[in-house]
Amino acid sequence: MKNEIKTAIVLGIIISVIVGSLSFAFSIIETSQSPQQMSDSVLQKQTIDKSGFKKAPKLAGIADYINTTPEELEKEIQGKVVLYDIWTYSCINCIRTLPYITAWNEKYADDGLLIIGIHSPEFEFEKDVKNVQMAVEKYGIKYPVVLDNDWQTWKAFENRYWPRKYIADYEGYIRYDHIGEGAYQETEKIIQQLLEERASVLGLNVASTEPLTDLEEFQHTTFRTPELYFGYKFAAGRNQLGNTEGFMPESDVPYTILDNIQQHYFYLDGTWKNLEGSMKLVSDNGRIKLSYFAKEVNIVTSNKGDLTILLDGNKIPQSYAGKDVEPDGKLYASEPKLYNVVNSDNAESHTLEIIVNSPEFEIYTFTFG
Repeated sequence: MKNEIKTAIVLGIIISVIVGSLSFAFSIIETSQSPQQMSDSVLQKQTIDKSGFKKAPKLAGIADYINTTPEELEKEIQGKVVLYDIWTYSCINCIRTLPYITAWNEKYADDGLLIIGIHSPEFEFEKDVKNVQMAVEKYGIKYPVVLDNDWQTWKAFENRYWPRKYIADYEGYIRYDHIGEGAYQETEKIIQQLLEERASVLGLNVASTEPLTDLEEFQHTTFRTPELYFGYKFAAGRNQLGNTEGFMPESDVPYTILDNIQQHYFYLDGTWKNLEGSMKLVSDNGRIKLSYFAKEVNIVTSNKGDLTILLDGNKIPQSYAGKDVEPDGKLYASEPKLYNVVNSDNAESHTLEIIVNSPEFEIYTFTFG
């Protein structure tokens, strides 16, 4: 090997040693910060620009509290990651989200998550705290639920939908917003992220990220009959009452079902009182007929009802009967809520008839899945 090459190799080794030594020395100097300097450095890295986020509004106009008191809730909300769930108990879309929300409460409440159910009613009977309490018990809700009967909190959030979830970080900034069902994994990841932020800033120890909640999600059909309203106020602009008599506000109307009916319209037989949010049977008996396309049909009712369910002119088969229909094809409505009438594996076209044998029976809406 030539002397020039040997000299170059030796010089290269010497330079590498010097550079490595200097790098090590500087790393010692850099890590020799005081604990306060190190803490400030960590906080600086975690600082998030929140200028583009709104703060969650204060709860307003609350008529009643379930699973909490005003004083307890005001204290508990401080410094927590808060999931605000705007819902109402007869809404099928809201009901389908509850298994996830109750599971998140079970998993993350001890890590700093507070869930507040904001119950903003669609129908008048949903303002009754006893009815809401029954729903809370039925669905195993352990977190606080507040009754927003006059929609003051709904309006403060500038909301227009059921259900809707807002998630605020530990400083109260809304960092996530989701309308309707679905996006459960995305939502849970946001919960985990905001809990980690909170723990890091507050110097708390949190468990490593847990596996996401894995529940069977309801699969909607792409095309189905839209929600049908029986109250003249709710039906304004989306009237799908097929009878030629139409709506007559606050009147008792004798209806007759036509021979030919259209799909996605409902038809009445008998005398029904037209109310803002519902139809109430006035005659001794009545009938509701509907040609629909869906795999699931639900009704929202109040007052007691003895109902016979027919599908395509015959007693509804067990393979299509909803969970609230008895083996004899009857449905007995006993309290104001949502009842499942039809539940099948696939979306199909059928004609549903409900024979009502109970005067004063009141129906609000058909919903579909």
